[in-house]
Amino acid sequence: MNPALIARLLDALVGKALVSNAFRGTLVEAMLAGALAPSWKWIADGWGSFDFEGPGGIGLEVKQSAARQDWHDHTSAPHRGRFDIAARTGRWEGAKWIVAPGRAAAIYIFAWHPVFDPALADHRDEQQWQFYALESSRLPEQRSIGLSAIQALADPCGIDAIGEVVGKVLVTHLSESS
Repeated sequence: MNPALIARLLDALVGKALVSNAFRGTLVEAMLAGALAPSWKWIADGWGSFDFEGPGGIGLEVKQSAARQDWHDHTSAPHRGRFDIAARTGRWEGAKWIVAPGRAAAIYIFAWHPVFDPALADHRDEQQWQFYALESSRLPEQRSIGLSAIQALADPCGIDAIGEVVGKVLVTHLSESS
């Protein structure tokens, strides 16, 4: 392992306050990995069916968006927040494709970074994020959902409370599934 290479890579990917869309999802998952442990295991697999695996193999999917994007200029308006929730035709289990229409995850966390001020916005700051957790069964059958619709379905919480909130959503899911 080359420590200088790792340092250069980290600086390129997350060395700036505004992290590119291509890497911000992984950054948010890494934040949540600490908050959800030990009950949830971070899968961290770009092709995986969901981002975390919980008790009994239950899947949890993380979606994220931010008011200020790394491509915003001084004349841009804040991004309003939109999240992909499209059902899929199947899922990957390792190298094997499993035909299984629908959403593979039972629980979704929607992470929203509301800070737009360029002097204050820092995607790397866990305390600047708001999290919304809910069962996938509560999501409408559509390809994407806006922040306002998410806010109508769930209350926001910070990084310090997301583990407890996900625990409550899990209990509800398990009671409705049995």
